Formats: sequence, structure tokens, C-alpha cells
Amino acid sequence: MADSSFDIVSKIDHQEVDNALNQTVKEVGHRFDFKGTGASISWSGQTNIEIKANSEERAGAVLDVFKDKVVKRGLSLKILDAGEPKLSGKEYRMLVSLKEGIDQENAKKISKLIRDEGPKGIKAQIQGEELRVSSKKKDDLQDVISLLKGKDLDIALQFVNYR
Repeated sequence: MADSSFDIVSKIDHQEVDNALNQTVKEVGHRFDFKGTGASISWSGQTNIEIKANSEERAGAVLDVFKDKVVKRGLSLKILDAGEPKLSGKEYRMLVSLKEGIDQENAKKISKLIRDEGPKGIKAQIQGEELRVSSKKKDDLQDVISLLKGKDLDIALQFVNYR
């Protein structure tokens, strides 16, 4: 009998992030507390978002609105890596980068977690920016998924290609 397997990935739905960004732009443009503060949010390249405002607090408030929209769109906040607001001329700028893919350090940590706490007979292989988990029993794979969902890892995980 062949092994059953699934892949652990960390991917971002860029369309949903874009939708959240557009909703944030609208809300920042309409809300009274953002009037006259020069608050704005926009893409800065493919994987970065730039927030501008005339004070550190307003930049943080724009980030909070964006986080709220991201959660409402069904995305994890673990995909966001917000920097500190920095003074640039007369305005504060904050760079928010999107974290996608499982780096080697996190992949090794997840693999070790599966070996140590998961059921016996589970194999976890690192394949680039994803992990392939395989076992003879499908129930063991379900246990691994629940184990990883229960752990507080610093990256957003999705489980795909279950077969």
C-alpha cells in the first residue's frame, strides 16, 4: 500500500491582500480622524506595503485598520511583518513586508516538532520552501495537522495536496 501524504506550505493570497489594502485606502480616506493627517497606505513593490502619516500614532492607526481588513478577508496576521515608523522629512513612514514561504530554520523546527511530538512512522521531508509529510496511516496525518494547528508558530501554515 502506498504512503499517504500532504504538503505544508506558507502561501499568501495576493488578491485578498490587495483587496484588504484597497478597503483600507477607502476607510482612511473617509474617516474623520484621518482627515488632514496625510495618512496613506500603498504597495511598495511586490511584497511590501508602505504606510505614511504625519505622526507615529496615525501610522499605527492605519496599520491597525489594515490588520482588521486582513483578518476579515480570512488571512492570518502572521503573514505581516511590520517595521517601526521612521521619520522621513515631515512624515512618518512604516514598511510592512509580507512573509511567504517556509525558510530553512522554520522548516527544520516544524520537522523536529513532527518527529518529537507526532505519531511514530511519520516522515517529514523539506522540499525548498515547503514540507512533505507522509505516513502509511491517514489518521496519523490528521494527528500531525491538529498538532501543528495547536502550536503557536510564527508563520502562517496551509496544508495542501492531501492524498
